[in-house]
Amino acid sequence: MSNKLNESMSLAKPDATNMSIKQKIAIAIGFLGLFLLTLAFFNTSFPSKNLFLTLALALLFIGVIIYSRSTYLSKLEGIKNDGVWFKSISSRGFWGWILGIVLTSFYIVLYFYPKYLGLGTNGEENVGLIGFFDPLSKLLSGRPASQWFVYGTLYTVAILVFGYKFILKYRHNRYQQLRTISVMFFQLAFAFLIPEFMYVMNSDLPYYDLKSMWPLNYYIFDEWSVKGFLSSGNIGLAFLIFGIVSIFVVSPILTYKYGKRWYCSWVCGCGGLAETAGDSFRQLSSKKLSAWKIERWLIHTVLVFSVIMTTVMIYTYLGYDKNDFWLTRGLFISLVIGLLTLVFTGVILFKRHELGKDAKYGAIGFFVVIMVLLLMHFTGTTNHVFYIKGSAMRSAYGLYIGSIFSGVIGTGFYPILGNRVWCRFGCPMAAILGFQQRLFSKFRITTNGGQCISCGNCSTYCEMGIDVRAYAQKGKNIVRSSCVGCGICAAVCPRGVLKLENDSIDGRINPNEILLGNDVVLMDLVNKQ
Repeated sequence: MSNKLNESMSLAKPDATNMSIKQKIAIAIGFLGLFLLTLAFFNTSFPSKNLFLTLALALLFIGVIIYSRSTYLSKLEGIKNDGVWFKSISSRGFWGWILGIVLTSFYIVLYFYPKYLGLGTNGEENVGLIGFFDPLSKLLSGRPASQWFVYGTLYTVAILVFGYKFILKYRHNRYQQLRTISVMFFQLAFAFLIPEFMYVMNSDLPYYDLKSMWPLNYYIFDEWSVKGFLSSGNIGLAFLIFGIVSIFVVSPILTYKYGKRWYCSWVCGCGGLAETAGDSFRQLSSKKLSAWKIERWLIHTVLVFSVIMTTVMIYTYLGYDKNDFWLTRGLFISLVIGLLTLVFTGVILFKRHELGKDAKYGAIGFFVVIMVLLLMHFTGTTNHVFYIKGSAMRSAYGLYIGSIFSGVIGTGFYPILGNRVWCRFGCPMAAILGFQQRLFSKFRITTNGGQCISCGNCSTYCEMGIDVRAYAQKGKNIVRSSCVGCGICAAVCPRGVLKLENDSIDGRINPNEILLGNDVVLMDLVNKQ
C-alpha cells in the first residue's frame, strides 16, 4: 500500500487487505517488545531489568504508534472500518482464535496460577515476568511487584497505545477523541498511579481505585476493607464515605444528566480497554434477538447476586447488640429492604407504562430478593447465612464473576464474541446505570429516518449488539439500557442520521408507532384530513 493520500473511491481492492513495508516494520518492533516479555516469562536472566523492561514497553509503544500513523494518516479523515471482515484476526479467523486462546490462557494463569508468572511465596523473591516488573513497582511504591501490578501495568500500556491508535482512526470526530483521552487519563492516573502513591503515603490503606464504584469494586464493603479504612484515620474514613456517596449521589446525578456513557465510555477501565484495545473486534458483537434475551436475564441475575452477596458480607460482621456497633443486623436488613421497596414503588408508580411487561418481571425479582433477605436474617448466625459461610458466597462471587466472567471470558474472548462481553452480559455496574438511564436519564440518540440509507454501518459496529438501523429506519429515538453512549454508530454513519443528545425527559421515548409510507395509502390519509 502506498503512503500517498489515496482519494480513490474504488471498491475493487480495499487498501486494508494489504500492509505497507512501514506497517510490517512496526509490527516487528511491537513483537520484539512482546518477545522480551516472553523471555521474562521463561525466567531469562537479563543484565539489567531496568533497561530491558524500559526497552520492552518502549518497543510496544513505538510499534503501535508507527503502525497507527502509517495506517490512518495516509487516508482521508472519515470512516475507516473498511476491510475488517477480510482480516483473519478481526473476523473470527485463524489468527483471531489464536489471539483469543493466548489471552484466555494468560488470564487463567494470572488469576489462578500466579506462581507460573514468577510470584514469590513465603518471603521468596519474585522471578520470571513478575520479577521483571520489580524495578518499576519499587520505583512507584517501594515494594516488589505482584501479579496485579504486572497486570495493571500491561492494562494501562494497552489503553494508552491503542488509545493513540483510536484517536488517529477517528480524528474526524471530536467526541471520540475527547472520550478516548478521558479513559486514558482515568486509567493512568486513577487506576494505576494514585493507588501506588496512596500506598506510599499510608501502607495500611486498602487498595482503592477511586473511579471504580460498587458493585464493580465489590470488595470495598468486605470486612478487611472496611476495617482497613476505619483504622487509617480521617483519610480512610473519607475514602469510605466517598465510595458510599459515589453510589447513591454522584452516580444517579451524572446518569440523569448524561446517561451511563459518563462512566462506561468516559471513565471505566473495563470500557476503556474495550474501546481502545478491543476496537478491532466491536463488529463481532452478536445482534441476534436470542443474544439480547440472554443479555437481559444474565446481567440482571449477576446484579441480584451482587446485591445479595454484598448484603451477606456486611451482615455477617455486624453485631446483634447496638452496643457493639450502632448499625445492627436488624437495622441493616431493614434499611436494605426499605431502600429496595422505595426504588420498586417509585418505578411502579411512575414508569410502569413505559416498562410494560418488564414491570411484571421486575416485581417478581423484587419479591424474590426480599424473601431471600428475610430468609438470610432469620437463618443467619455469627458466620453463616443460608446455612453456609458468608465468606464462601463472597469467594464464589469473586471466582465466578470477578475472575472467570470479567477477566477470562470478558477480555479473553474479545476476538470471538466482541469487545464488550463483560459490559454487555455481566457487569452489575452497567446494569444499575442502565436501569437509571432507561428510567430517568436525559440522554438519548435521536435519528433522522428520512436520511437513512440502510447501509447498516451503525448496527454492524454497535459493540452492545443493538440493531441501531431498525431504529433509524423508523426515525425512533434510541433509549436502551445497554447503550453505553460510545457514539460509534454516529461516527460511522455516512449520512449524519444519528445524534447523541441530552434534552428534556418529555418525548424521550417515542410513545406512538412511527407511520411508514408503505403502511398506508397516502392519498387516502390526505383525503381524511
